[in-house]
Amino acid sequence: MAAPLLLKGIPLLRLRLQRCNRFAAGILSAPRRPWCAAAESTGHEEEVSSAEKSSAVLSVRDPPKYHRWDDPVYRKWKDKEEEILRDIEPVISLTKEILHSDRYMDGERLTVADEEAVVEKLLRHHPHSEDKIGCGLDSIMVDRHPQFRHSRCLFVVRTDGGWIDFSYQKCLRAYIRDKYPSHAERFIREHFKRGSG
Repeated sequence: MAAPLLLKGIPLLRLRLQRCNRFAAGILSAPRRPWCAAAESTGHEEEVSSAEKSSAVLSVRDPPKYHRWDDPVYRKWKDKEEEILRDIEPVISLTKEILHSDRYMDGERLTVADEEAVVEKLLRHHPHSEDKIGCGLDSIMVDRHPQFRHSRCLFVVRTDGGWIDFSYQKCLRAYIRDKYPSHAERFIREHFKRGSG
């Protein structure tokens, strides 16, 4: 019973292999041209598939389009990028540990040491920190986001009992824009998720 089914699939497999071989041949070898302009066409040009025509072959005239380490502008960017990463990595690690480990349960307030670190290194850089703190800061809490129940985030607990979430990524973006203004936008574009500004 299985043998007739296998035999049915062989022509399709052979066709796929032929297509694959033609495609690979087009990538590995460029279409041949006559060695001089006066040579007559052999008809080979009509047989060249669209995959072969569209495959780009780099030559000495077309160098690869990637940055070189010996380029001083690129080297300066990579050095600054490394400096920014070293600067923000401890804060990111602490925040991710607070949010994603079992160190804090949902609705639990941070310890004094963690709260001081979050307020000093994150919340004070938030673009709307005064609005977030409102009448005064009582504590920082970890809980589920009210709209996105699968996400845990940090909340400011106000002295009047109200609480509001804040984005640690917005805080980091504002910190980077303030401390590294000439490199901030490129760093943010390359290292942060798009969408939450």
